[in-house]
Amino acid sequence: MTRTTCSMAILAAALAAGTAQAQDPGPAEYMQACAACHGESGVGDGPLAELMTVPMPDLTQLSAANEGEFPMLAVIQIIDGRTGVRGHGYPMPVWGDRFKAEAVPSGGEYGAELMVRGRVLALAQYLESIQQ
Repeated sequence: MTRTTCSMAILAAALAAGTAQAQDPGPAEYMQACAACHGESGVGDGPLAELMTVPMPDLTQLSAANEGEFPMLAVIQIIDGRTGVRGHGYPMPVWGDRFKAEAVPSGGEYGAELMVRGRVLALAQYLESIQQ
């Protein structure tokens, strides 16, 4: 195992341990990043929804629209936006880039990327938890 690989493994383990002990960050991430457009309950009725040029989707119906299975990878790619998936409609912010710009690079480039992926995953898991 190289020194970099070992360092990354230790950092990932530390982040996982900290996450297990911390409260679920998903609801707070959702309220900060998504609720203004998608609404507090995720049904697409946020205060900014009427100003958008595309209709806000009901985020509580993602599983229902996917034969009862939550489309985790698609949701992660849409939230992150850096993968080139733009199925949501163009006005949605690319949260991967925004989260990366906000990341404190205490762990260097890899640490910032782990923070971004953690935030995106927290949002996706929260959305999975509000499915109807």
